[in-house]
Amino acid sequence: MRTETPQAIRLSDYRPPAFLVDEVFLTFDLQPNTTRVKAKLSVRRNGDHAEPLRFNGERLKPVSVAVDGRALAEGERTIDAEWLTIPDVPDAFTLETEVEIDPENNKALEGLYMSGGRFCTQCEAEGFRKITFWPDRPDVLSRFTVRIEADKAFGRLLSNGNLMESGDLPGGRHYAVWNDPFPKPSYLFALVAGELDVLEDSLVTMSGRTVELKIYVDPGMAPRAAYAMDALKRSMTWDEQAFGREYDLDLFMIVAVRDFNFGAMENKGLNIFNSSLLLADPATATDLDYERIESVVAHEYFHNWTGDRITCRDWFQLCLKEGLTVFRDQSFSADMRGEAVQRIKDVKALRARQFAEDQGPLAHPVRPSSYLKIDNFYTATIYEKGAEIIRMLKTLIGPEAFRAGMDRYFERWDGQATTVEAFINCFEDASGRDLSDFFAWYEQAGTPRVSLASRYDEAARTLTLDLRQETPPTPGQPQKKPLPIPVIVGLLDHEGRTQAFERDGQAVDETVVVLDAAQATVTLTGVDRPPVVSALRGFSAPVVLKTDAPAKDRYVLLASDPDLFNRWEAGQGLAAELILARAAGRADEVNEERYAEAVARALSDQAADPAFKALLLALPSEPDLALQMSPADPAAIHEAREALRARLSVHLEPELRRLHTGLQDLGEFSPDAAGAGRRALRNAALELLAANPRHDIADLAQGHFQAAGNMTDAMGGLSALMQIGGAPFEQALADFYARWKSEPLVVDKWFAIQARDPSEGALGRVLGLTAHPAFEGKNPNRLRALVSTFANFNPARFHDPSGAGYRFLADQILAIDGFNPMTAARLVDPLGGWRRYRPELGALMKAELQRIAAKDGLSKNVYELATRALGEET
Repeated sequence: MRTETPQAIRLSDYRPPAFLVDEVFLTFDLQPNTTRVKAKLSVRRNGDHAEPLRFNGERLKPVSVAVDGRALAEGERTIDAEWLTIPDVPDAFTLETEVEIDPENNKALEGLYMSGGRFCTQCEAEGFRKITFWPDRPDVLSRFTVRIEADKAFGRLLSNGNLMESGDLPGGRHYAVWNDPFPKPSYLFALVAGELDVLEDSLVTMSGRTVELKIYVDPGMAPRAAYAMDALKRSMTWDEQAFGREYDLDLFMIVAVRDFNFGAMENKGLNIFNSSLLLADPATATDLDYERIESVVAHEYFHNWTGDRITCRDWFQLCLKEGLTVFRDQSFSADMRGEAVQRIKDVKALRARQFAEDQGPLAHPVRPSSYLKIDNFYTATIYEKGAEIIRMLKTLIGPEAFRAGMDRYFERWDGQATTVEAFINCFEDASGRDLSDFFAWYEQAGTPRVSLASRYDEAARTLTLDLRQETPPTPGQPQKKPLPIPVIVGLLDHEGRTQAFERDGQAVDETVVVLDAAQATVTLTGVDRPPVVSALRGFSAPVVLKTDAPAKDRYVLLASDPDLFNRWEAGQGLAAELILARAAGRADEVNEERYAEAVARALSDQAADPAFKALLLALPSEPDLALQMSPADPAAIHEAREALRARLSVHLEPELRRLHTGLQDLGEFSPDAAGAGRRALRNAALELLAANPRHDIADLAQGHFQAAGNMTDAMGGLSALMQIGGAPFEQALADFYARWKSEPLVVDKWFAIQARDPSEGALGRVLGLTAHPAFEGKNPNRLRALVSTFANFNPARFHDPSGAGYRFLADQILAIDGFNPMTAARLVDPLGGWRRYRPELGALMKAELQRIAAKDGLSKNVYELATRALGEET
């Protein structure tokens, strides 16, 4: 039984660092088990702080400590499991330390560790303290010079900045010296050493400088980095055009590693990527992989200015770099992939992850006020909701003032660590507006509920909109204040034609209504015909919107709304109502057929983008539907959703077969938006055909799988066969593994698709796969592919009435926590929503959380999330 309670770190307790480090010289003598790290730091007291020096240091074997060249005796300094303390130091001095670390046995994958026979680092958020003694906080910015020494078997010796010198050493060793001219916090430090191939290119910046671009990968994999290189060059040019930001060094490097807790890391000038988000070719990567590579390459590059050049004062300001940079990468992807389709995908991800977070015990503000482990706050709230706040800010003040505010931010805070308040102040200055009320979006957790009722006066030609907002209580915040919510509104008539109207005396066809109080009334004039209201266009705020519009109005929007997001949203809303009604025992077969007819009409629209049609064919996900049902019944939702899928499949069969035949890739594969959209629609058609109870399409799905000329179609065929089940699926699985068993990233897909198996034997399959020779229990990618996919994306089987799915997940969390607390903690979330489910399921989930929380020796990472999920204070 756990006896000690870890102490929370609180924003209110922030104090500037007592000591600053202006320059650091690091020397690494790389050995798999006995790496020596020498650090020479130029340290000075910050202001009038009088306290002793206390630097972080964890899992370090100290060798020596010296101040101004004099070695300190044990009585002059104290070293424990977390700190180096020196009671008496001058105001300015040189600190020299030497430590020994064991990278090969570092399975937590933080600090310096080995992956695939190579050395690499991960220092965000608090990994640098596992490399050397250091004030490991983001508001200590230092200039780094790094010397790396290693056996020549580790052919590439890489670190941040510019290569100053390199050469041979005695005994078959060599060295390299790197200097980063830009001050940076320690979390941005990077080192990689190993045998790597490189793909090289260059780019001429807007000022005419030539930047060398290098992507380092496993031997033989350089061709698979070509798309990442293309995405990098496009993102660099886009940032110049959209934000006026030019790259600042003469060299930009990316390295791919397989064992990585994150997707990627923006270390200054040397990004380190999970190989799953860097390597792609048509045979081994799906269109979704290409999209994610494009997005993540852009995201990490954009961090050069929003995260590296300007960083966070403290970890409570994490959204300052992550939310802002997600907004930037989403804007880039919208330009690359199509604004409407990208917006739908972004909102789907937001609802699936962040809305669920907001409805559970792990709800927290975009800028939290306390934490035990900052690793636990790399969440959808920080990233995705943080991005939505930036988008709302742009909507409220307009694109010109927004760009001016960003320019002020870059000019004012370059080279510094700052806060969200300072960021918002730049937009107040640029727009001349008071944004103090807007700041509540950062401090208040929860998803606001907005209701909209409309009244049309035909004689006066006016439309009155009554809006209300309410945010449900969240842990620690029982009372909520109104937020400024921009609601973009347009009007159609009942024939689907756009209606112009007047707002404040001006004729418009769209307007922004700002709901900044608990309730508000707005009157639109010059409305000539009875209107259909299209509200929250483009998902202009991260809220749940309920309107009094009848279903017939949503059918108008589904057919004709020029805002494609709202056209898709109308279809999703209609489908959700039908599924939830059936799940509650109130099946409405008449309206189910009407919905199928509406989808058929939408599919026949020759002007519509195939990628958009593919999104229209996809029903709301089971986890999304569970958020709309209280208490949630996963089995009933699954059965009801499958029933509507079957109805759609029967009704649309001729059109689905036509699409499947007509959208085959006949030419060379292209990962661009047009090619990806065609494949998305073809595979969506096949998957829906697989739900048809009247016709066996196993032969069609097998033919699709066997004829696939790319991984997208292969996975599409495999997914359809999974829906059908039986011998065809098992044979396809065997064939797939036999072909791709030497490709780790493809084997991850093989594990993941089985984790989604909807059949009753799914849990037994997943348990069996944990004993499969290819299951690497210490590799985060493999764990995510099997364990996380099952828990998050197979709700009907994870929520088995016996509780076996919950026990499986809890067992995995406890096992993984012993060597990788960060990965283990990220698996807690599926159990955290226990209050939302049927009481008998919730009780079983709660029991597993209690078992986890009571485990002796539990990491801070898992302890914090488990106790918060149970509703206990930390």
